[in-house]
Amino acid sequence: MLSKVFKAYDVRGVYPEPLSEKVAWKIGYATGKYLRSQLSGSDMVDPMLQHVVVGRDMRLSSPKLADALARGLRAAEMNVLDVGMVDTSFIYFAINHLGCAGGVQVTASHNPAEYNGFKISGRYAKPIGSDTGLVDIQRIAATIEDRDAGAEPVGRIEHRDLWHGYRDHVLANLELKRPLKVAVDASNGMAGIFVPKLFEGVKNLEIIPVNFEVTGKFVHDPNPLVPENMVPTQELVRKHGADLGVCFDGDADRCMVTDENGSVIGCDLLGALFAQHFLKESPGSAVVYDLRSSKALKETIEQAGGKPVRGRVGHVFLKALMREHDAVFGAELSGHLYYRDNFYTDSGAITFAVALTLAAASSKPMSAMIKPLAPYSQSGEINFEVEDKAAAMAEVQKAFADRAEIDELDGVTVDAWENEGWWFNVRASNTEPLLRFNMEARTAELLKKMQQEVTPMLGEPAKGH
Repeated sequence: MLSKVFKAYDVRGVYPEPLSEKVAWKIGYATGKYLRSQLSGSDMVDPMLQHVVVGRDMRLSSPKLADALARGLRAAEMNVLDVGMVDTSFIYFAINHLGCAGGVQVTASHNPAEYNGFKISGRYAKPIGSDTGLVDIQRIAATIEDRDAGAEPVGRIEHRDLWHGYRDHVLANLELKRPLKVAVDASNGMAGIFVPKLFEGVKNLEIIPVNFEVTGKFVHDPNPLVPENMVPTQELVRKHGADLGVCFDGDADRCMVTDENGSVIGCDLLGALFAQHFLKESPGSAVVYDLRSSKALKETIEQAGGKPVRGRVGHVFLKALMREHDAVFGAELSGHLYYRDNFYTDSGAITFAVALTLAAASSKPMSAMIKPLAPYSQSGEINFEVEDKAAAMAEVQKAFADRAEIDELDGVTVDAWENEGWWFNVRASNTEPLLRFNMEARTAELLKKMQQEVTPMLGEPAKGH
């Protein structure tokens, strides 16, 4: 069962099989042992480094899994600080605010209601993925016999309410210079908890809510990357004449934004707008972005006097780059936006606050703010079904070797921007026989022409992706 739930960046599976309370206990125990192993002798004198923060989302299975996980952590001689039902970014705040050894959020993020899982962080909220400790946690968990899963807790458990400190932390990013009306789709997820707690009563802010009911069930899948899941936000913006709209995913660490017309703003273009803002406050700083992003993002960072840093897709890699370069801000197409002042981690709540701040600071509507940052034509991410992913990517490299610069930072990036005005990236899915394709060109005509040239090499367009 353990091998089925450990993924590249987190633990995830259907409850109660393969992700049961017994499996949760083992993962808690293994996480406790791993976090202890990361402490030096001098760390042991700090009592807070004997503590692990545990939070959970609103899924019906989350209380049982959080309880089993906490008992496992306590059996591994760690104390547990239970912060209750919170968004994932709350955990990053709590780890740093309290100075703990790490934290675990019980969540399956944007997956359907029958799923659950664990997002595990170490000290300073550094992510624990397959290359940064998750393999070790899986190995430790695999050594525990079923009969031993349930040993008596040694560590203590304490319940903490940190909402007041979290509100101050998030609202430090909010300044509304004029009244705003915003449509908010909480996707029946954790935004339904934090939006009222953090933003209710804010002067100049009118929130039009939809899907704020927290029942553990979803009116639509809590994944704002799927176009149909953005429809309630778009309809609400148009109906009420809102200045902008936002839609959160299930654990509310991602926030997708629409303009006043209900048009969804790509996170690379939103990232360009945010980069201008943060580089005014912190001139010359680095800004991190994922390699699928528009060339316009890199150009905007440079024009604003910043240092663009291109990275692999995935929060583990972008957070590492954020720390390595002391970047003020980072953007990922998936909707994760990262902030130096948020411990180099992502936050849907802070993204919401910054989007509101920028909208209120301008006399222009959001569409007019974004338009100059979007001069090129993009394909968006398109999935292709192909059995031999490596062979398909090798064919692509061979076909364009004489025409373009090619790199393999993440999949294959073929760049003929300077000579021909186009580039594309092809990446293999970790879990499915799929290739993920993104292309950009200087014009819509060139984009269409190059897609017709490249995509026959990639297999068949995937259905349902």
